[in-house]
Amino acid sequence: MNISEETIARARRGDGEAFRLIFERYTRPLISFIFYMVNERGLAEELAQETFFRAYKSIGSLGADERLSAWLFGIARNVARESLRSRGRAARSLDLDDPAVARLCDEGPSPAAVLLDKEVGAAVREALASLDEDKRLVFVLKVYQQRPYEEICRITGFSLPKVRNDLYRARAEMRRRLRSYLGGGSDEV
Repeated sequence: MNISEETIARARRGDGEAFRLIFERYTRPLISFIFYMVNERGLAEELAQETFFRAYKSIGSLGADERLSAWLFGIARNVARESLRSRGRAARSLDLDDPAVARLCDEGPSPAAVLLDKEVGAAVREALASLDEDKRLVFVLKVYQQRPYEEICRITGFSLPKVRNDLYRARAEMRRRLRSYLGGGSDEV
């Protein structure tokens, strides 16, 4: 579901129903984006709520030439960064035995597949957490959110060369850290 310019204009004027449509369209992508930044599902949901609260309060500042998605992801980026800075890096890692990891897995595969998925998922989250903040932000926006480079530049405020460089380095670091899962030298990340 795409959000029309008319809906955005109505939301700017304070129409609660129009903002509800925006909320419904962007809740899942923002929670997913924030989750990959903070590595905690419950916290990601809380931060998404904070993102929408801030968006609701300041939707009037959304420029007519600004893309709604870039604006929302920019707010989410700031909310996630504030949370990361206030919580410290050590408290964000998930353990394989953590119930949150089990809830993220599909119930269909065999127990061996589930275990491997948990192991790989934990390895990916650990590798993501090891990236510096800028590289993780660019990687998540491009790989997980599939945002175009121009939108990543708007969300992050980074130049296109910095985005491309950070993405290149993040992919290289992820490949290096996940080499044993990728079959040695794969460039799949």
